[in-house]
Amino acid sequence: MAELRRLVLDTNVRVSAALRNGSLPHRTLLKARLEARLLASDETLAEFREVLLRGKFDRYVEPNLREGFLQEYVRLCTLVPILSTIRACRDPKDEKFLELAVHGHADAIVTGDADLLDMNPFRGISIHTPREYMERV
Repeated sequence: MAELRRLVLDTNVRVSAALRNGSLPHRTLLKARLEARLLASDETLAEFREVLLRGKFDRYVEPNLREGFLQEYVRLCTLVPILSTIRACRDPKDEKFLELAVHGHADAIVTGDADLLDMNPFRGISIHTPREYMERV
Protein backbone atom coordinates (compact mmCIF):
# COMPACT_ATOMS: atom_id res chain seq x y z
CA MET A 1 0.00 0.00 0.00
CA ALA A 2 1.32 3.44 -0.88
CA GLU A 3 2.07 6.05 1.75
CA LEU A 4 -1.03 7.96 2.77
CA ARG A 5 -0.78 11.69 2.36
CA ARG A 6 -4.24 12.88 3.48
CA LEU A 7 -6.10 11.03 6.23
CA VAL A 8 -9.44 11.15 8.03
CA LEU A 9 -9.66 9.66 11.54
CA ASP A 10 -13.15 8.79 12.75
CA THR A 11 -14.34 10.07 16.12
CA ASN A 12 -14.12 6.64 17.73
CA VAL A 13 -10.43 6.41 16.90
CA ARG A 14 -9.67 9.93 18.19
CA VAL A 15 -11.63 9.51 21.43
CA SER A 16 -9.98 6.17 22.16
CA ALA A 17 -6.58 7.72 21.43
CA ALA A 18 -7.28 10.52 23.91
CA LEU A 19 -8.51 8.21 26.66
CA ARG A 20 -6.02 5.33 26.45
CA ASN A 21 -2.38 6.26 26.10
CA GLY A 22 -0.49 3.46 24.36
CA SER A 23 -3.64 1.86 22.93
CA LEU A 24 -3.88 0.84 19.29
CA PRO A 25 -5.90 4.00 18.44
CA HIS A 26 -3.31 6.13 20.28
CA ARG A 27 -0.46 4.51 18.34
CA THR A 28 -2.49 4.98 15.15
CA LEU A 29 -2.80 8.70 15.83
CA LEU A 30 0.91 9.01 16.58
CA LYS A 31 1.80 7.25 13.32
CA ALA A 32 -0.71 9.34 11.36
CA ARG A 33 0.80 12.56 12.74
CA LEU A 34 4.17 11.52 11.33
CA GLU A 35 3.16 10.33 7.89
CA ALA A 36 -0.05 12.08 6.88
CA ARG A 37 -1.93 15.35 6.82
CA LEU A 38 -4.88 14.95 9.17
CA LEU A 39 -8.14 16.36 7.84
CA ALA A 40 -11.08 17.77 9.79
CA SER A 41 -14.30 19.65 9.13
CA ASP A 42 -16.36 21.84 11.41
CA GLU A 43 -18.83 18.99 11.82
CA THR A 44 -16.25 16.30 12.64
CA LEU A 45 -14.53 18.60 15.14
CA ALA A 46 -17.86 19.50 16.78
CA GLU A 47 -18.69 15.81 17.22
CA PHE A 48 -15.21 15.11 18.58
CA ARG A 49 -15.56 17.91 21.15
CA GLU A 50 -19.04 16.79 22.21
CA VAL A 51 -18.06 13.15 22.67
CA LEU A 52 -14.60 13.70 24.18
CA LEU A 53 -15.85 16.11 26.85
CA ARG A 54 -18.69 13.90 28.09
CA GLY A 55 -18.73 13.55 31.85
CA LYS A 56 -18.62 9.75 31.65
CA PHE A 57 -14.96 10.01 30.61
CA ASP A 58 -13.93 12.02 33.70
CA ARG A 59 -12.89 8.84 35.52
CA TYR A 60 -10.38 8.03 32.76
CA VAL A 61 -8.83 11.41 31.95
CA GLU A 62 -9.43 14.79 33.58
CA PRO A 63 -11.55 17.22 31.53
CA ASN A 64 -8.76 19.80 31.24
CA LEU A 65 -6.39 17.17 29.77
CA ARG A 66 -9.05 16.09 27.28
CA GLU A 67 -9.61 19.71 26.32
CA GLY A 68 -5.86 20.09 25.76
CA PHE A 69 -5.84 16.96 23.60
CA LEU A 70 -8.69 18.41 21.56
CA GLN A 71 -6.91 21.74 21.08
CA GLU A 72 -3.70 20.01 20.01
CA TYR A 73 -5.63 17.84 17.54
CA VAL A 74 -7.27 20.93 16.03
CA ARG A 75 -3.83 22.52 15.57
CA LEU A 76 -2.59 19.41 13.75
CA CYS A 77 -5.49 19.30 11.29
CA THR A 78 -6.17 20.89 7.97
CA LEU A 79 -9.71 22.29 8.07
CA VAL A 80 -11.69 21.30 4.99
CA PRO A 81 -14.81 23.18 3.89
CA ILE A 82 -17.71 20.87 3.06
CA LEU A 83 -19.28 22.10 -0.15
CA SER A 84 -21.98 19.46 -0.65
CA THR A 85 -23.64 16.63 1.21
CA ILE A 86 -23.18 12.93 0.58
CA ARG A 87 -25.97 10.43 1.18
CA ALA A 88 -24.35 7.03 0.81
CA CYS A 89 -23.89 5.45 4.25
CA ARG A 90 -26.46 3.29 6.01
CA ASP A 91 -25.78 5.38 9.16
CA PRO A 92 -26.44 9.04 8.31
CA LYS A 93 -24.27 10.14 11.27
CA ASP A 94 -21.22 8.73 9.47
CA GLU A 95 -21.72 10.68 6.27
CA LYS A 96 -19.74 13.63 7.67
CA PHE A 97 -16.60 11.45 7.41
CA LEU A 98 -17.34 10.55 3.79
CA GLU A 99 -17.94 14.23 3.01
CA LEU A 100 -14.67 15.18 4.69
CA ALA A 101 -12.75 12.48 2.83
CA VAL A 102 -14.20 13.44 -0.56
CA HIS A 103 -13.89 17.22 -0.15
CA GLY A 104 -10.45 16.90 1.46
CA HIS A 105 -9.17 14.56 -1.27
CA ALA A 106 -8.27 11.99 1.40
CA ASP A 107 -6.30 8.89 0.62
CA ALA A 108 -7.98 6.96 3.44
CA ILE A 109 -10.35 6.92 6.38
CA VAL A 110 -9.35 5.10 9.58
CA THR A 111 -12.29 3.90 11.64
CA GLY A 112 -13.64 1.14 13.81
CA ASP A 113 -17.17 1.74 12.51
CA ALA A 114 -18.60 -1.21 10.55
CA ASP A 115 -20.95 1.06 8.60
CA LEU A 116 -17.95 2.84 7.10
CA LEU A 117 -15.70 -0.22 6.85
CA ASP A 118 -18.33 -2.03 4.79
CA MET A 119 -18.08 0.76 2.18
CA ASN A 120 -14.38 0.17 1.46
CA PRO A 121 -13.39 1.61 -0.93
CA PHE A 122 -15.58 4.69 -1.27
CA ARG A 123 -15.01 6.76 -4.42
CA GLY A 124 -11.43 5.54 -4.56
CA ILE A 125 -10.79 6.31 -0.86
CA SER A 126 -9.68 3.30 1.16
CA ILE A 127 -11.25 2.67 4.56
CA HIS A 128 -9.19 0.84 7.20
CA THR A 129 -9.37 -0.25 10.81
CA PRO A 130 -6.62 1.11 13.06
CA ARG A 131 -4.95 -2.32 12.99
CA GLU A 132 -4.94 -2.39 9.18
CA TYR A 133 -3.49 1.10 9.11
CA MET A 134 -0.75 0.17 11.57
CA GLU A 135 0.14 -3.04 9.74
CA ARG A 136 0.34 -1.60 6.26
CA VAL A 137 3.72 -1.60 4.56
